[in-house]
Amino acid sequence: MDIARPRASLERVLDDFGSTLLELVCGDLHRTDNVSSVVIHDPVDEQSLSNQAVVLGVGVRTPEETARLLKYLGQRGAAALVVRGPIALIPQVEEAVEESGIALLALLRGASWAQAVATLNALITEPAAAEPTAPGLAGDSSTGDLFALANAVAALLDAPVVIEDRSSRVLAFSSRQDEADSSRVETILSRRVPVRIIRMLEQRGVFQSLYRSDAPIYVDPLEPTTGQGHQLARVALALRAGDEILGSIWVAVQSPLNPERTQALCDAGKLVALHMLRLRADADTERRRRTDLVSTALGGTQSAPDALRQLGLAEQVTVVLALALLQPHGHDGHGTAHGYLIAERHRLADAFAMHLAAAHLGSACAMAGDVTYGIMPVPRGRADAEERALRVAGDFLDRIGERSNILIGVGSVAAGSTGLPRSRGDADRALRVLRASGASRRAARMADVQAEALLLELGDVVKTRGETPSGPVARLAAYDAEHHASLVKTLQAWLEAFGDVNAASDAMYVHPNTFRYRLRRLGEVGGIDLNNPDHRFAAMLQLRLWPPAEAAAADEPTPENAGAPNR
Repeated sequence: MDIARPRASLERVLDDFGSTLLELVCGDLHRTDNVSSVVIHDPVDEQSLSNQAVVLGVGVRTPEETARLLKYLGQRGAAALVVRGPIALIPQVEEAVEESGIALLALLRGASWAQAVATLNALITEPAAAEPTAPGLAGDSSTGDLFALANAVAALLDAPVVIEDRSSRVLAFSSRQDEADSSRVETILSRRVPVRIIRMLEQRGVFQSLYRSDAPIYVDPLEPTTGQGHQLARVALALRAGDEILGSIWVAVQSPLNPERTQALCDAGKLVALHMLRLRADADTERRRRTDLVSTALGGTQSAPDALRQLGLAEQVTVVLALALLQPHGHDGHGTAHGYLIAERHRLADAFAMHLAAAHLGSACAMAGDVTYGIMPVPRGRADAEERALRVAGDFLDRIGERSNILIGVGSVAAGSTGLPRSRGDADRALRVLRASGASRRAARMADVQAEALLLELGDVVKTRGETPSGPVARLAAYDAEHHASLVKTLQAWLEAFGDVNAASDAMYVHPNTFRYRLRRLGEVGGIDLNNPDHRFAAMLQLRLWPPAEAAAADEPTPENAGAPNR
């Protein structure tokens, strides 16, 4: 069964490009499910509009003109009208929107009509790209075109060029990089600008100047000449779509560009920005299609079998893996922490998709919120299917290394679409245990952490009900608070040492005789019978759900003064 391209609704158009090009002024986006084409309005020549077309009202300036055009397009079956913003929303315009049923959109200040045509066509009218080689990743033809653009710009400027995104990751580079310096070579090899270079640029205010200027800026060499060769200056140009910064072009130069080459760089920057928008549209569309299918498959709804067929996983035995960062990272000196975190999640999701595809070509991967889910086929009838999935997860963690503090939960084996929701739930529960343990383990099966998962879930119930400790543990805690004692910690140490007084007293840094005295005392105060297994289990459970607070006594024993009994 062929995989269809997602239907381009007006809501999806706004989701993909709203912050860059368009905003909704008035109207209902849900009236149109499938936008058919993009048309430029010509007031002189009467055009034949396809049904559900998006019409670009180039030259429409006044609210009265907008209202008349809305009524005209409503009779022709158009889906939306785009006019240059800002738009004065007078009652006449609102009535025309309501009467025509057409959504009115504004082209944002700073965006060009050429950008609108290119990006809308990329989303609406182009045929679906070929299936990518790695599930969850967009095809590489557009990326190849970006490299070709980098070579073209380098030929125009007679200098090596690098195209970067907003997070200083390398998207494409030209040939002749051997003519640049050692820092450029390091950037190409690692596919991102080294952190020390980013910090130097920030300290000099280069990024601030770059993003404020519409013209190229000249950057003196950042590092001194070393034995590795002469360091070059840079000419940088911000790449924009409207008011949004998409990335930048960096040219390694011996001296500032002359006016002709400066203008050539500005002209080329507009073309590169258009191509980056198109590339983003293709990648976002493919990623969203993948996410929709994987989410549907994992949801266990009536559409799940069809989603599995489209993913090529019908009738397969699978295991769900859930990947997430241990905790949100800060940024590494460039951009906002939130933007860096999103970029890091997408990078890890794409890397995980590629890794699963290498382990099994039929794997599917997509990011949902802050978790990336992978559906990996496993051999039917193999008793070690979960262990195999755990090994695949471990291999990925080893390849990523310690730089990205990520965790992977492995779910149970699922046969067909009906078992996938449980496998996902098990993967989520295992991932939660790993997060709660503070990365003492980086990957785990649900079967290995079931007890910890049950305790976390029981803790959720306790918090929801607002319950507090009761019985012996509550009495011991109250006594500790009043007398600055440590009977609760004594009980916990004894339970964790399985009743071994010597081991427990060592853990508490007290003499064994002192520890035995405290044991007798906690039995008297708390009314707990340590020989009763039910009492021991109840105390252990409460201490897991409500860990004892740190002892507040000023004379808490230490290894230096742990000799004589301390009552």
